[in-house]
This record gives sequence, structure tokens and C-alpha cells, in this order.
Amino acid sequence: MSATDRPGRQQPDAAAPGGDAAFKPRGGAFGFFFMVLGMFMAILDIQIVASSLPQIQAGVSTSVDDVTWVQTAYLVAEVVMIPLSGWLARVMSSRWLFSASAAGFTITSVMCAFSWDINSLIWFRAIQGFVGGAMIPTVFAAVFKLFPPNRRMLGTVVVGLTATVAPAAGPTLGGYITEFYSWEWLFLVNVLPGLIVAIAVPIAIDIDEAEPGLLRKVDLIGIVLIAGFLGSLEFVLDEGPRNDWFDDRYITIFAIISAGSAVALVWRELTVENPVLELHAFRNRNFTVGCILTFVLGVCLYGQTFILPQVLSQVRSYNSLQVGEVMFVTGAAMFLTAPLAGRLSNSIDPRALLAVGFLVVAAGLYLNTQMTSEVAFWDLFLAQAVRGSGLMLCIVPITTAALGTLPTELVSGGSGLFNVFRNMGGAVGLAMINTVWDGRYDRHYWWLVESLPDTNRIATEQIDKLTTLFSANPAIGDPSLAAIKVVVTKLAQQANIMAWNDVFLLMALAFVVAWPLVFLLRKPDHGDVAAH
Repeated sequence: MSATDRPGRQQPDAAAPGGDAAFKPRGGAFGFFFMVLGMFMAILDIQIVASSLPQIQAGVSTSVDDVTWVQTAYLVAEVVMIPLSGWLARVMSSRWLFSASAAGFTITSVMCAFSWDINSLIWFRAIQGFVGGAMIPTVFAAVFKLFPPNRRMLGTVVVGLTATVAPAAGPTLGGYITEFYSWEWLFLVNVLPGLIVAIAVPIAIDIDEAEPGLLRKVDLIGIVLIAGFLGSLEFVLDEGPRNDWFDDRYITIFAIISAGSAVALVWRELTVENPVLELHAFRNRNFTVGCILTFVLGVCLYGQTFILPQVLSQVRSYNSLQVGEVMFVTGAAMFLTAPLAGRLSNSIDPRALLAVGFLVVAAGLYLNTQMTSEVAFWDLFLAQAVRGSGLMLCIVPITTAALGTLPTELVSGGSGLFNVFRNMGGAVGLAMINTVWDGRYDRHYWWLVESLPDTNRIATEQIDKLTTLFSANPAIGDPSLAAIKVVVTKLAQQANIMAWNDVFLLMALAFVVAWPLVFLLRKPDHGDVAAH
């Protein structure tokens, strides 16, 4: 039985490319705007807490390790929902799934703001990520279901811009909110736009028809396996770097659960009559290659948003507002490059644009490999501007190539898988970043220590000067020991920035290594973009 012949599946009509001749999508730019707004909120909330975790930690009186779960819980739950969204869109219809997702996201945002301790906040964030996760792939699929071929490129540019700017804008917006209000407003800002989206979308837009009969044949085993695979994998990737990976018993257990669930999931979804995941989409070469490339993009997209706040807070002691102001550059570069990316995608081979974009991103990452302990806004400006422009040049042709050549009946499921690959790229990237940084930091620190023996004239003179200075203050205690601590602190700071430089270099190399994959893509014809 083929992917398009299963019971409950609407059959495309030759007279009406892209779907049933009896159903005409209704809406357009007005309704699509509200969908994009909802998607922006869902992606923004992944990173909006990134620069404000210290304030949240103080607000709920918890430890540094526990407060990181405010971000992790959201990611774990969201990554489980995203692949389920394609099946849910068929059951409920895209507009009602989106409305329900926006309403649930808004309610749980209020619950997060009124959390009474760290446990309640983590649980509410997990629910928020799960219910809100359906908005992201639904918008990607809407571009290819709602608009005619001659208008899809504009929709792709808008969606691509939103998907790339939102993670970069998260720390900036979060920094401003925390600085001028309080951490609770990180969640309360979602309420008004969330209510508007939940009400406006089902009124303004209608993309497809619901198939409630699919509920009678729900693949519960598949849903459980998705949660086991992706949820456990996200946990392993997030906690692994902090707990020495497989030296920790829980990391090992969840890794086994993830691997076992993955194998069982593939077998289940390829053999069951009504699968939750549309794995048949991987028969399309463009979709498969596009998923791999968007995985690599996710490494940079989420990696850079993680690294720069770490550098600026650890090395320069920037507060959340100052971090946000620096991070604004990447988002601004993406926004300014979006019109150019859309125009070029319409006029040149998208593979050529993607090839250029990957090299531009690699260059932007490489420009961050020469940071010093005095790094500031203007030292990071060029690298962020180049990287942001490159990311925008990549996301539009990748989305078009991956989803644009899928039959319409596979677009919703394919969109979910496509977004999972981007998010998992970010998760794997962050895990590898933390692991690599830890190893490189140790290496650089001991290399610096070994290069400054007691006989080193510069080090000895600096310690002597500091000892003399501290001797004038009896409250310091042992002035010689205090002087040595100052020097050691400076060495640690230098090792810190050198390790981050190494991480940026490895990320740049990852883009160079992935670059040849671009040429495996088949050029999508304007006539076959989701018009099967």
C-alpha cells in the first residue's frame, strides 16, 4: 500500500494540483500573518530565557544546574510535538490545530509566570513547549498549501526569516524585559499576542479539511516511540556534557531508551497502516539532503545564540541587557538580508545561493576565532553581520528545496520532520560545543600554566607588584597568595576565550565539510513546487 493510498487519506485530483478539487484553501496574507506571529512566539520562547537564567534562578531560589531545565524542558517537549504535528493537522485541520496550540501556549505562559518554585516552573515550561511546538511546522507547511506557486517564495522568505531571527532575538528581548521589568514578564508578554492569534487564525484562514476518522486508527505505539526516542535523546544531549556522558547512570539509561525507541520507531512507521510520521518523505532526495543541511544550520543557529552570551557574561561580565544589545546585530543582519534572499531565490539557481550562503556562514564563524579577553560590541559586529546574512541566504533555498518538491499530502508530515532536524542540529551542536569547550579549556589552561614557571620574568614581576600592592591592605591576608590568585584568574580567563575560539573554528569547519552536499540537490522547477 503506497503512501497516498492509505485509508483516510484525501486523494489529490489531477484537475486541482495539490489537493481535493472540492476544497479550496481560504485566507491569504492576512491570516498567514497571524500564523507567523504565533510561530515567532513559539521559537522565541526557546531562547528568551537564555540571558535571564540568573534572574530566574534568584526568583525561584534554585541552583545553577536546576535552572537550566527551564530551557531544557521546553526544548525536550517541543521536539516531541513537532513531528506529531503533521498527523494532528490531518486529524484537526491545520487552522484548528494552530488555534489550539496558540491557546495552550498562552495559558501555560501565564502558568509559568505564576510558578511558585523551580519544579512547577519546569513542568509548566514542558507543557508550554509541547502545546506550542505544533505552531512551527504548521506554518512551514502552510506556505506550500495556502499560496499559489508564484507567491510561495515570499511566504518562504517570511517563514525563513522568522525561524532564524526569533532564536537570535530571544536573548536580546529577554535581556530588555528582565532589566526593566522582571523575569515573570518573559512569559506574560505572550498573553495578548497569543490570544489574538488563537482567535484570529481559525476566522481568517482555512488551509485543509479535518479527518477526525484518523483518531479511530491512532498509532499510539508510534507516539510513545517518538517520545522515547526524541525526548530521551534531547535529555542525553543536554545533560551529557555536565555529567561526563556515559559515566552517569541516567545518561546511559536514557541513551539506551533513545536508541531502542529509534529502531522500533522506524520499523513501526514503515509498516503500520496509518503512521504518525511520514518517513516516506525521505524517498525524495531533495527532502533528505535538505534535512541534513538544515541540521547543520541548526548547529550554528542555536550554537551562536548560546556561545556569545557565555563569552560576554563569563569573560566581560556583561549583564543580560548588554548581552542582548550585542546579540541584536545577528537578527538585524538577517532581517536586512531577507529581501535580497527572496529576490535572488527567484532569479538564480537556489543551489548556487545555498552554496554561497554556507561559505558566508563559515566565514562569519571563522571571524570569531580571534577573540580576546577584551572583546566588545564592535569586535563582534562584523562576524555577526556576516553570519546573519549567510544564514538568511541559506534558509530560503533549503526550505524550498526540501519541502517544495514534496507532494502536497506529504508536506505537513515532511514539515514536522524538517523542523525536527533543525532543532536536533541545535541540540547536538550544543552538546558538542559544551564537550569540546570543556576539553579545550583544560588544554589551554595547563598550557598557559606550564608556560609561566616561577623563573618567568614577566610573571614573577607581576606577582611581585601585586604582592606589594596587597601588602598595604591588612584585610587581604597573605598578599603573596592573593597575588597568585589574581594571576591564576587571568590565566583562566585567557583559557576560556581561547577555548571558545576553538569552538568557533570547529563550527566553521563543519559548514565547509557539509558544503559539497549542496550539489546533491536537484533544482526544484517552478512547476513542481508542491504541485503534485
